[in-house]
Amino acid sequence: MTIAPPDPASVSGSAGRDLSAPVPAPAGWPHIARELADDLATDAVEREQAAKPPHDEVARLRESGLLTLLVPAAHGGGGADWRTAYAVVRTVSAADGAIGRLLGNHYFLSSTARFFGGPQRAARIERASAAGQWCWGGGIASQEPPLMLTPTAHGYLLDGHQRYDTGVGVADRLVVRAAVPGTGEPVAVLVDPAHPGVGAGAGDTFGQRLAAGGGVGFDGVPVAADDVLGSLSADDGALSPFAGLSAPAARLVSAHFCLGVAEGLLGEVREHGRVVRAPWQPFSAQPWPGGPAQDPYALTAYGELAVAARAASALADQAVDALIQGLDRGEALDDEECAEIAVLASAAEAAASRAAQEITSRALEAIGAAAALTRHGLDRFWRDTRTHTLREPVAHRMREIGDYFLNGAHPPFTLPA
Repeated sequence: MTIAPPDPASVSGSAGRDLSAPVPAPAGWPHIARELADDLATDAVEREQAAKPPHDEVARLRESGLLTLLVPAAHGGGGADWRTAYAVVRTVSAADGAIGRLLGNHYFLSSTARFFGGPQRAARIERASAAGQWCWGGGIASQEPPLMLTPTAHGYLLDGHQRYDTGVGVADRLVVRAAVPGTGEPVAVLVDPAHPGVGAGAGDTFGQRLAAGGGVGFDGVPVAADDVLGSLSADDGALSPFAGLSAPAARLVSAHFCLGVAEGLLGEVREHGRVVRAPWQPFSAQPWPGGPAQDPYALTAYGELAVAARAASALADQAVDALIQGLDRGEALDDEECAEIAVLASAAEAAASRAAQEITSRALEAIGAAAALTRHGLDRFWRDTRTHTLREPVAHRMREIGDYFLNGAHPPFTLPA
């Protein structure tokens, strides 16, 4: 059955932009992201320490046009590809990790209809999302217990509680994991959080304070049959290889978030290291008279951290290339190709996670005791990274990569937190 797209004037949510207005060319998105990142960086420390809901930050994302970046131009969006989206997430994360994480999660969740729901449903939802400039939140990670769907005469009622979803405090639409009655099959469900039966709680994490995360409960929330987007089953044959690409797409959001935060801290430390004596240098009035810093311990530390960042970045670029090729193949993609892309994305995520943890710990050592001063806010880089990596332990990815390398076993379909 062909589904007619909704009238943009009837779409609920934020005020839509003029769809007749030109969208930025692909080359313009990095510039827009850089301008936004520079804007966020000016008060990142103060905003992070205040930990207020990021309504203003989401308004900045909306004004920049970045929320609709991945929506096809024919549906009123920016028409950019995943390569551009990852670069934007990385740039924004370098300035403000929590907002970068919120944006990356938005990109993945706003694409769930395309991965799981088919082209007609995706087109309808993408048009509505672009018209309303929706910010998407929620979570469909395999670790989350599914919510319950109860059939009604007009669709379903959604009930239950999810422990932690990103963006729930500011989202215009949520995508959550629910179970089909009878079979228990997990499915992705689109929900309007404005319904009174949706209750979002404030997050209580030491990092990513501005990601608007927290638990969310559902009490008799109506769901139209057409808003059940598709299966999330990990059973063999339940998903097409194309739908299976949703997992590596999500893992590369994670990888670029980690790389962005790590590079953001390295940038801060580099500027600090050029003008301030390294903590290991013997006390003297002029440690580096007439020239740049030459402390061998500091230079070695900076060199090792730069290598870690560049190596993880190169692997992420390779994984993105493979994902783009897989997406271009569409339904012609086979299981073996999907598995190769999934393993490469897992390797990139693992490398980025390890690099980010090393960099956000050791880079502070290069500064010394001054890094602990609250006014510098350098601890936010470590806290944002560690909050994220605690949800996605590298050990699971390493086991899957090893099993594929040694035995040719395809990794199971698991969506990251």
